[in-house]
Amino acid sequence: MEKTLEKPIPDTQLADWYFANRDRLMASSSSVFNAYRPEAMESFRALGIPDRSVENYKYTDIREAFLSPLNRYIEPRKILFDVEDLFHCDIPALDTELVLLVNGWFYENRPKIQTLPNGMIIGSMAEAARQYPDLLEKHYTRYADFRKDSLVALNTAFAQDGTFVFVPKGSGHDKAVQIVNILLSPENLFVQHRNLVIVEDQAMARIVVCDHSLSARQFLTNTVTEIRVGKNASLDYMKLQNEHNQSSQLSSSFITQERNSNVMFNTVTLHGGLIRNNLQVRLNGEGAENETLGLFLADRTQHVDSYTFVDHAYPNCTSNQNFKGILDEQATGAFTGRILVRPGAQKTLAYQANNNILLTNEARMSTKPQLEIYADDVKCSHGATVGQLDENALFYLRTRGISKREARLLLMSAFGYEILKAVRVEPLRERLEDLVGKRLRGELSRCNSCPLQCQETC
Repeated sequence: MEKTLEKPIPDTQLADWYFANRDRLMASSSSVFNAYRPEAMESFRALGIPDRSVENYKYTDIREAFLSPLNRYIEPRKILFDVEDLFHCDIPALDTELVLLVNGWFYENRPKIQTLPNGMIIGSMAEAARQYPDLLEKHYTRYADFRKDSLVALNTAFAQDGTFVFVPKGSGHDKAVQIVNILLSPENLFVQHRNLVIVEDQAMARIVVCDHSLSARQFLTNTVTEIRVGKNASLDYMKLQNEHNQSSQLSSSFITQERNSNVMFNTVTLHGGLIRNNLQVRLNGEGAENETLGLFLADRTQHVDSYTFVDHAYPNCTSNQNFKGILDEQATGAFTGRILVRPGAQKTLAYQANNNILLTNEARMSTKPQLEIYADDVKCSHGATVGQLDENALFYLRTRGISKREARLLLMSAFGYEILKAVRVEPLRERLEDLVGKRLRGELSRCNSCPLQCQETC
């Protein structure tokens, strides 16, 4: 009963699916996850999958992603071959602590929990819930409110595994944590994993997340990531999305920052059929700084939608948002950014920019930056542009003997470089620049470096 859904799965089918498999779901999970499942499902039933009538989703109909027959499992399926022989990181010089998830489950060939010499803990959320229940109970569902967000509610009702990262007070680590999420299945699949990142006071961490699909099947991923960064702590979080055109990804990230913390959150989208990235940031103490960046490249009929909400809850905090998109062929995109400055949050510095390039007359971009300010001693600004490549700049490059094609590539690369240059891990930055360049030239396939050589067109 748990396996194939033979008909579309709107809200009621998802709820029926949950109740039909609830006992098995509870039996296979820890009490940390199970404690919130019933209430989360009731919240989902009340809220439903958002459609265009919901203001924050007016540019994206995510309900379409739920209409195909998909498979969902209570337990991980056996992978009959070594995933590490199939997937090779594109960044060979990147020295990382590797975490590998396959279809939302921690890969069985790796230790489920690792404790590093500095006290950092990385590994499986399911295993962390068993070994460190008090730690998870303190943070799980504390930053992502399933009572207000239906996608979070859906994830909370079903999630069983994901990635757990804990950095203890005063700790740092030279290596980045690299989380690789792989979709690999002979059948269509619905995946929901849950991630938790805790960076305690005066600690530092760097995390790189890579999303890949290695099978030419339909995938729907609904992932939730909760991040808490303590006082005087710092976090660099880099997310690379490189899935094929039959993949739909709904990604929701929630960040809470305490006093004098610093977070950089950067998302680069190279491929994906339908992508909705939700990010909510709460600056929860004086002196907190947040930089949120995004770059997406879309062609064919791809659709990429970014939603951000930065909550300045305390005075003397700084936030900077900078999102860029390059759209070709019939691709569409959207950006909705909201900055809230609460009463008493004086001396706030908040900036928001969204700039986009349309390479064809068929490409479309919708953008809606917003400011909501309830304090009088602040410096806030926002702006958005949607246009084409600068004809004067093209003409200038052509007069220097550069072909039209190369001139266009140079301008597009320069446009995106402002986002890429912020990546602080040098091997990663160099490889991203190379991948973006290949993507712009049409040389990057949907399953880059995958040896499976799928024949289906995605």
